Amino acid sequence: MKKHSAKVAPASSFSVSELHAAIIDGGEGLQSNTENNTENAEKSRCQSCTSTFLKFVWGFLIILSVSSSWVGTTQIIKITYKNFYCPFFMTWFSTNWNIMFFPVYYSGHFAMAPEKQTMLQKIRECSRIFGEDGLTLRLFLKRTAPFSILWTLTNYLYLLALRKLTATDVSALFCCNKAFMFLLSWIVLKDKFMGVRIVAAIMAITGIVMMAYADGFHGDSIIGVALAVGSASTSALYKVLFKMFLGTANFGEAAHFFSTLGFFNLIFISCTPVILYFTKVEYWSSFSALPWGYLCGVAGLWFAFNILVNVGVVLTYPILVSIGTVLSVPGNAAIDLLKHEVIFSVVRLGATIIICLGFLLMLLPEEWDEITLRFINSLKEKKSEEHTEDIAEPSLHTRSRSRANGTVSIPLS
Repeated sequence: MKKHSAKVAPASSFSVSELHAAIIDGGEGLQSNTENNTENAEKSRCQSCTSTFLKFVWGFLIILSVSSSWVGTTQIIKITYKNFYCPFFMTWFSTNWNIMFFPVYYSGHFAMAPEKQTMLQKIRECSRIFGEDGLTLRLFLKRTAPFSILWTLTNYLYLLALRKLTATDVSALFCCNKAFMFLLSWIVLKDKFMGVRIVAAIMAITGIVMMAYADGFHGDSIIGVALAVGSASTSALYKVLFKMFLGTANFGEAAHFFSTLGFFNLIFISCTPVILYFTKVEYWSSFSALPWGYLCGVAGLWFAFNILVNVGVVLTYPILVSIGTVLSVPGNAAIDLLKHEVIFSVVRLGATIIICLGFLLMLLPEEWDEITLRFINSLKEKKSEEHTEDIAEPSLHTRSRSRANGTVSIPLS
């Protein structure tokens, strides 16, 4: 029998050309993956830059809107006082407009949200700010009553202060609420201690004392300063208690809460302006004699201010919203100077500047010192890299000239 011998080629044997083609294909695949990763990184970087740019654009618009609405509110109140002085009625009337807060929010949700909910579903969802069971009658009275009282006191004291002081002084003193809020949060909520914010609080207190001293601690000035400081204090207490009992709230929950405040004001506080009317503390001849245009202007701008503050936190950085509030001080100062021809004394001007600087110091983040050190270190690294590149450029030019006379071959292994 003849034995048939056959040569079987091993499966793992490749020719040199096939091996070279496989290396080229692998290199091309690796290059394409690298290019894809680079493109994805560039796209994500562009998207983050675009979102940051849009946030700053929205922030700029929010700053202008917040400061304008607050300046407009303060100045219209001063104009209204010329013919009509009923500060509690104005406070009550303006607070009633908060009822429209949730309907305005729901209109925006219904117009822009991809998954639309009915108003009843949205109310149930947003009422969780009061607890897992939502808003009950007990919680309505227990949680809403103290906040409604503080809200009314804040606005009422602010309006009383505007009778005694200029709009610039009152808006500057009201900015002290940031310092009071920090002190209360540090004591009650055990927030992180920050030396720079203690300095800002001391600056705010210094500005208050200087403002009171401007007219020699007597007359309407000291009463006006006390009223404005009282308004800032109740505002700070309102915010600290909100943070303690209700925590952080999104825009929908805040809208629900504001509307609830408006309903509480309409139901339970309506008796107060009636009592003041019949006791002739705040009296007017007839409803037709009321300056409805000014009253609606004040209430509308106040309502717009509250909406802008809450929308601004969603659309942009919260620090920009706070900057819009403090910019109302120079805005009121410009109107007082140009229109009302108010002459600011050196002491009042210094007090206003000190309070505003303290307010800006309050806006520094908790890790401001670490952020500053990182920024300084990054600047130092950039300078060292630029210095290294300047030294390396002449040597690279020298090497390129020496290699230009010959060819460089890359061996294939």
